[in-house]
Amino acid sequence: MDSQFKEAVFTIVRLIPKGRVSTYGAIAKAIGFPNHARHVGNVLGGCPGNVPAHRVVASNGILRVVSFQKKLETEGIVVTKMKIKNFKKLFWNPMLEL
Repeated sequence: MDSQFKEAVFTIVRLIPKGRVSTYGAIAKAIGFPNHARHVGNVLGGCPGNVPAHRVVASNGILRVVSFQKKLETEGIVVTKMKIKNFKKLFWNPMLEL
């Protein structure tokens, strides 16, 4: 993906509030690429440390990276068996909240 796509992903992900989560698909849609959720995941796989990639999960609320569980738990998010508890309540939709 090009640098503009990456920067757009990073910009949106930096806006996700602590204690909330979003999805790869929601991020893709918010930057104008609704069918590029996997590309968002790829970009976040190599993102800078100031991008809270741990706040982006699969559309079913399941974590894809084991090490993100502890980071989410320090923000008050309960994770059970790699799934966000109360996912729908904690979901941050950039299309509605920006």
